[in-house]
Amino acid sequence: MTTTRLPLFPLNTVLFPGLVLPLNVFEARYRAMMKDLLTLPDEGPRPFGVVAIRDGYETAPSALGLPDGSEPPEAGAAAGFALDDPARSFHAVGCVADASTIRPRGEGDPAESYEVLATGTTRFRLVSVDASGPYLTAEIEPLPEVAGEGAGALASGVLRAFRSYQKVLAGANERTLAPGQELPDDPSVVSYLVAAATMLYTGDKQRLLQAKDTATRLAEELRILRHETALIGKLPSVPGAEYTVRPTSLN
Repeated sequence: MTTTRLPLFPLNTVLFPGLVLPLNVFEARYRAMMKDLLTLPDEGPRPFGVVAIRDGYETAPSALGLPDGSEPPEAGAAAGFALDDPARSFHAVGCVADASTIRPRGEGDPAESYEVLATGTTRFRLVSVDASGPYLTAEIEPLPEVAGEGAGALASGVLRAFRSYQKVLAGANERTLAPGQELPDDPSVVSYLVAAATMLYTGDKQRLLQAKDTATRLAEELRILRHETALIGKLPSVPGAEYTVRPTSLN
């Protein structure tokens, strides 16, 4: 299969196709990345790869942004990751993000920071990572989405289970997939929407992202939702239920 080289943005979260990713970029290596993306034509895509960082590896605290008044560190492309092979720091399957909005803030070249709004598009497998430039780049192999057997029926079951999960978690005030809201009918869209909106650890979300096909992902989500709904239902209260994750944002 043909491979492609893209800028690589590691995060402590998982991006799914179709989901919106807002970023507040302060760190030098990622500011350089955004500056280069801005040189691409306005009418075309501005793609970069997003991968989740494995447990045990951490980026500098400014990976997504710093408090006002803080100075962004000047870090090398692979700082905070495995220097011999940065790819060891990341999960092997990620998602291409298309930056529809890159808004510079402040003066300088590159700007002092960037407000970025990107959307996940397609999954990829990480082939190799290059740290020789100002930011990480990666050779990636696109991963096609395969429906799998029974994906349509599973999607209907997952949507019903997700509604039950939301009701138990947040009470009558459902903040996602509310009654009357138009629901997706594409099983793959359902699978990614629910994966992003369910409150799970990064490792669990990563396993859903890299499922071999849509049906496998949906079947696992159905199992998770039923388990979590039953577990939460046994609790006298759910602290923080008001922070139910919204499916249109990953941060």
